[in-house]
Amino acid sequence: MDALVVVDKPAGWTSHDVVARVRKAAATRRVGHAGTLDPMATGVLVLGIGRATRLLGHLALHDKEYLATVRLGQSTSTDDADGHTVAAVDASDLSDAAIRDGVTAMTGDLLQVPSSVSAIKVDGRRAYARVRDGEQVELSPRAVTVSLFEVMAILRPPQAPAGCVDVEVRVQCSTGTYVRALARDLGAALGVGGHLTALRRTRVGVFGLDEAEVVPAREEPWDLTTVAVSLDAAVTRAFPCITVGAQDADRLVHGIALPAEVARQAGWSGLDGVIGVLCDTHAVALVQPDNDRLRSVVVFAPDH
Repeated sequence: MDALVVVDKPAGWTSHDVVARVRKAAATRRVGHAGTLDPMATGVLVLGIGRATRLLGHLALHDKEYLATVRLGQSTSTDDADGHTVAAVDASDLSDAAIRDGVTAMTGDLLQVPSSVSAIKVDGRRAYARVRDGEQVELSPRAVTVSLFEVMAILRPPQAPAGCVDVEVRVQCSTGTYVRALARDLGAALGVGGHLTALRRTRVGVFGLDEAEVVPAREEPWDLTTVAVSLDAAVTRAFPCITVGAQDADRLVHGIALPAEVARQAGWSGLDGVIGVLCDTHAVALVQPDNDRLRSVVVFAPDH
């Protein structure tokens, strides 16, 4: 099988747990995912099987959308509910207007310091592994874009710890953005601290919750053929595409770049970013403009 599977990751599962579940169902180890979700998070996880794993690095670069709950008034060691509380400040006097202003200020192009317990590698080891071993980890700021940071509701639920305020938000952001870091930074900007108590990813690029499949229990059978998105369909949906003839397709498969004029003749004038190439409706490659040529970045030639 060469296909994508879009699932709704359950809470408590790691992304690797889902990969293992798909490997079992597909009877192959050639399975990967496009963008990790923390165990506490739920929602859209896009997995590739077989040759479709070659798409994953490019799908992971697409924008993403989340629904989240930020708790103001408490800071935690992990910037989310899985960590222990390291500071508490009464946030009950915060006005709704102040909270909304704080959110607005964190929209747009930002320099964001990832959480110290992220999966970013520091000298060859994951940051979270270093923190777990008692090391102090300081990560460098990264440029990210938060195109939408919207307050959906501001709640003061009686079951929340005293002095805490819960803010339900919707976030649309570029790849590499940490929503728990947004929660941390919002709390810091408001002077009360904050962390993430819930996170649900609702979209990765063009793939949304409306087509995400519930992951069956580990012991249950799972027929992936009924839920898979074929490689051809995935390329067509996720990337702007051009169609070429068999001769040009063969050139790409053998690593020969095509003149950019081929794309223009096929009706594609916006020579920016990654472009899918089809031949007789079948995905041949992903290409990228390079000095007026189309250079293959991924080729989908059958394995031998």
